[in-house]
Amino acid sequence: MTLSSTQLQTLRLVAGLMVPASSGYGVPGADDPAIVADMEATLGRDAAAVAAALDALSLRAGGVFAALNPEARMDVALALRAEGGAAMATLARVVLQCYYRDARVVRSLGIEAGAPFPRGHVLEQGDWSLLEEVKGRAPGWRAPS
Repeated sequence: MTLSSTQLQTLRLVAGLMVPASSGYGVPGADDPAIVADMEATLGRDAAAVAAALDALSLRAGGVFAALNPEARMDVALALRAEGGAAMATLARVVLQCYYRDARVVRSLGIEAGAPFPRGHVLEQGDWSLLEEVKGRAPGWRAPS
């Protein structure tokens, strides 16, 4: 499933409301074109729920979310967030996961962008004896038929 152009526009606008750009921290908003493109490209199984949330925003806006002024958009978004629901939770998760996986945002948090272990970082060993109880259990899967 792909989002319509109206849904993509709504996604960009609501993402910008959720996480606006900050010149003080030198980070883009969640409405940055690269971040929105990442959201669109990685929706996968969340596409239907995100589309439902975006449609609910437009319905609450009286047709087109983008046609509202910025204050009215915020009011509509906050009202729908207050109602909650799985679709709105999925929309929020998609926006935030894509925002915080952007290299610019990660660097602004003082974290090295990219996977942590390919560069020789050492992972301290944990207490493997904690797995003994699990290893002693009978297999929990069914035999193929």
